[in-house]
Amino acid sequence: MRKKIWIGIAFLVLLLVVLVKLLGPGWLERFNTERQQEAQEARQSGLAFGQQADQMQCLNQALTDFTSCSGSGCTIKQGVFLKACWENASQTEGFCEDVPAFEEKPNEEAKEWAKHSCWARNIPGEGCRLLMRQRQQLCTQSD
Repeated sequence: MRKKIWIGIAFLVLLLVVLVKLLGPGWLERFNTERQQEAQEARQSGLAFGQQADQMQCLNQALTDFTSCSGSGCTIKQGVFLKACWENASQTEGFCEDVPAFEEKPNEEAKEWAKHSCWARNIPGEGCRLLMRQRQQLCTQSD
C-alpha cells in the first residue's frame, strides 16, 4: 500500500515538472500580463459607459455581462468595470435604499440581502454576491 502511494506521489511530481517545462519559464509572467491587460480594458470600458449612465445602469450592465462569462476572472473583470463605471455615473435616486452597510466581514443580514438580490435577477453564484458587496461598499462610502 505504501509503495503505491509513493509511486503516485513520484508520478505527480514528474507530471508537475513536465508541465512546468512545457509551459515555459515565462508562463506566469504572460498570464499576469494578460490579466492586467483585461483589467485595464474593463476599467476603460467602465469609465466610458459611466459617462452616459447612472449607478443602476452600471450595475445592470456589469451583471448582464457577468451572466455571459464564468470563473473568478469574470467576477474580477466585472468588478473593475463596475467600480470604474460608478466613477463617472450619475446618481440613481434610491440606489442605496435598503442596502445594508458594508462591513469587512459580512453579517447574516448582508449575506441574505446579496443572495436575494442575485436570486431576484436569476443570477446564481458567488460572483454576483461579490458584485452586490461592491454596491454595499459604494453606498456605505457615500453616506
